[in-house]
Amino acid sequence: MSEQRNQIIGIRHGGGGEDMRRLIAEEIQSRFDNQYMRSLGDAASLSLPGGARLAFTTDSYIIDPPFFPGSDIGYLAVCGTVNDLAVSGASPRWLSCGLIIEEGFPLADLRRVLDSMARAADEAGVEIVTGDTKVVPRGGADRIFINTAGVGVLADDECIDIRSCSPGDALIVSGPVGSHGAAVMLAREDYGIESDLVSDVAPLAGQAAALKAACPTVRFMRDPTRGGLAGVFTEITEAAGVGIELDETSVPVLEPVRSICELLGFDPLYLANEGIMLAVVPEAESGRAIDSLSAAGATAPAVVGRVVADELRIINVRTEIGGQRILPPPGGELLPRIC
Repeated sequence: MSEQRNQIIGIRHGGGGEDMRRLIAEEIQSRFDNQYMRSLGDAASLSLPGGARLAFTTDSYIIDPPFFPGSDIGYLAVCGTVNDLAVSGASPRWLSCGLIIEEGFPLADLRRVLDSMARAADEAGVEIVTGDTKVVPRGGADRIFINTAGVGVLADDECIDIRSCSPGDALIVSGPVGSHGAAVMLAREDYGIESDLVSDVAPLAGQAAALKAACPTVRFMRDPTRGGLAGVFTEITEAAGVGIELDETSVPVLEPVRSICELLGFDPLYLANEGIMLAVVPEAESGRAIDSLSAAGATAPAVVGRVVADELRIINVRTEIGGQRILPPPGGELLPRIC
């Protein structure tokens, strides 16, 4: 049964955990192997004749439901792609918009989605310059799917690389974690929980630029979407060959998110985020990093841990009651269709 299970794609392959990483490495990356693909970053860094450098990224959005507390799939699609460029060190400039619409999708809802995309692009300072539209028969998609690709401009001396994370570096989150995943969970109405919680989805280009200006030696930035902070921590330990010490009491979590996780048995460290980022900076620059993020509008930025030397690449969490636990890599999909 196990062998048969491994011969088909399951929902676990899209959850941001070990199954997804294995699928990408063994089936996708191996077939498209090149210097750009090997970095497996949020965006590819491309050098053009004459010395110009661009960042290029793409992402697809299939969130269920497409309208959720605080936002919708259109706003999410633009912000998500802008954020992938921003945390790669680029200044986002241009986006594409690919729509796959199921027959029967209300025109009023499509207008709402497109208006949200236009508003997000305006807020992020980018232009949507090209696109494609397909309509599929009923049952061929779930209401609406969106693909956005993005291009940004990189500085000549830009060097943000997950492999540069080193022992002693500080781990910083720009705001409360888990809000997007928890808000979408409530929107699915599977749990009968009422709350005023809304998604944290927002463009991060301004915060990323402010952080780079204040901390030119920033090692790494990432927006922790699928797999949450736990997924990004796992990527850091694997790519840089280090360990992580995390202080659970320092991780900002909104009270509604904390309550939802306690009720349903989730860990906020694994929930998706769409409006915060994780940054790794030299410890001596952590104060400037916090100040720059706050000045750029980040809510409750905090140092949550540090990178340590550890050949076993363990993520060790100091708990709220003073104990310790090991944070395992994300497994299957905690919440289907959150981005």
